[in-house]
Amino acid sequence: MRLAVNIDHFATLREARKQTEPEPVLAALLAEQAGADGIVCHLRSDRRHIKERDLLLLRETVKTKLNLEMAATAEMQKIALKIKPDVVSLVPERLEELTTEGGLNVVSGRVHLGPFSRKLRKAGIKVSIFIDPEVTQIRTASELGVDFVEINTGKYADLRPGIARDEALAQIIEAAEYGRGLGLEIHAGHGLDYHNVLPIVAIPQISELSIGFSIIARAAIVGVEKAVKEMKALLVKR
Repeated sequence: MRLAVNIDHFATLREARKQTEPEPVLAALLAEQAGADGIVCHLRSDRRHIKERDLLLLRETVKTKLNLEMAATAEMQKIALKIKPDVVSLVPERLEELTTEGGLNVVSGRVHLGPFSRKLRKAGIKVSIFIDPEVTQIRTASELGVDFVEINTGKYADLRPGIARDEALAQIIEAAEYGRGLGLEIHAGHGLDYHNVLPIVAIPQISELSIGFSIIARAAIVGVEKAVKEMKALLVKR
């Protein structure tokens, strides 16, 4: 299973003091050298962490795969078409949220999301949609012709071991099986850490995980290289 490391919170730490470090692009390079299969960043409309400068530097230096998370707005589409990340992941966005909450509602937004994603794909950018583990949402995403879906694991990750978490895990498994049956490549992420990731790793239909905060929190103690290598070691435990 591939590991894509989200580096947003290196920028969050920088912005806490409005300083010039830590440098997100340096963290990305260290993550790649430690075995990360891709780098993820979210350019938000309020620019609360990642800035355009970061995105430009990442595009120039990332050698694996650069995945730009963004809202499906005209402003962000223009930036993506200029920077040309390898992948654009469409996510919902609200100014008052601390981090992304819930998946994008593809069913209600399909009229807008269809032409929006086609324009990106026509420019050679692969498109993913961050989506809740619901069959109707996954089917609609497939009908739009996106390359991947990323299943939101946030509900599962927030629960302690028990019946409720088992039910949330079963929903993810069902969604992954259904999406793979439609021919979609299945990714997953949100809230995953060194303790709860193994049941997700065991789902054979999922080919890539996007993990950020837990790796960055671990990196603050042991360093980026060790934190990434420790997570990579868990991802091979199918």
